[in-house]
Amino acid sequence: MALRTLVTRKSLGNLGLGFRQLRGLQTYSLPDLPYDYGALEPAISGEIMQLHHQKHHQAYVTNYNKALEQLDAATAKGDSHTVAKLLSALKFNGGGHINHSIFWKNLAPVKEGGGEPPHGSLGWAIDNHFGSMEVLVQKMNTEGAALQGSGWVWLGVDKELKTLVVQTTENQDPLVSKGANLVPLLGIDVWEHAYYLQYKNVRPDYLKNIWKVINWKFAGEVYAKECP
Repeated sequence: MALRTLVTRKSLGNLGLGFRQLRGLQTYSLPDLPYDYGALEPAISGEIMQLHHQKHHQAYVTNYNKALEQLDAATAKGDSHTVAKLLSALKFNGGGHINHSIFWKNLAPVKEGGGEPPHGSLGWAIDNHFGSMEVLVQKMNTEGAALQGSGWVWLGVDKELKTLVVQTTENQDPLVSKGANLVPLLGIDVWEHAYYLQYKNVRPDYLKNIWKVINWKFAGEVYAKECP
């Protein structure tokens, strides 16, 4: 299973996942953040951002590339047993790379518009679908806090029905695992590594404060592209 089973190659390019060619094999690299590690304080500490990006996201990239190389070798040998064994590693690490690459773009420093409510077509869609921005935030916070274990809470759009959805995914499953037509607009990481150093075990406090640095401009651009 290659990453194309999680999202399309075109979509990956738009996310800036860092394609590389290694001996004819397409691999991936850790994307740079569009802001300094401390730029999201006090909502998210610089220490968390640095560890989250340099250690956790890098681990997903490293392990995904390793699995891709093993898959390439196993496929060349016709080793179906090894191919089958690699599927979970490909899904987990590939999903981790996809999800985190979206997550960094979903955040922005306050001085660069972080926390400003969505405008334009996405703002209208949120009001029409949920009633208000406040209702959406409460829904995502409630579902994110209630998610058992590790995972993500998403605001997405069904590109066929042109409707907004709130979904949670476990572990590093990407939103598309909940439906082939779902496109992520906003994803919030609720793994403990995203907040524990600052918020300890109080996930609701993290969810409350992260909205102060949400980059609605990026979400709005994706929505406008998918629902012109």
